[in-house]
Amino acid sequence: MAKVRKIVLDVVKPQVPGIVELGRTLADKKGVDGINISLIEIDRKVENVRITIQGKDIEVDEVFKTIESLGGAIHSIDEVAAGGDIIDHAETLEGK
Repeated sequence: MAKVRKIVLDVVKPQVPGIVELGRTLADKKGVDGINISLIEIDRKVENVRITIQGKDIEVDEVFKTIESLGGAIHSIDEVAAGGDIIDHAETLEGK
């Protein structure tokens, strides 16, 4: 089976833990080489964040379980890269 190299998630999470703690926790997962968490929107009790994870063989189920164990909910999987290389998006006529 092809290895997942990159995944981008739209996540709603409680304000605690903060994104630094969430990032450190996810970065410690097997197969994760780097992580980026961007705050998209903040409400009284929750934050909407975009989580980008890159690695050689990300254990996606472990990432999902970790987010959920910290009170987060995955709204959507916005991007996945799998296989030997990470392919950049190609510009299309629709994108102009």
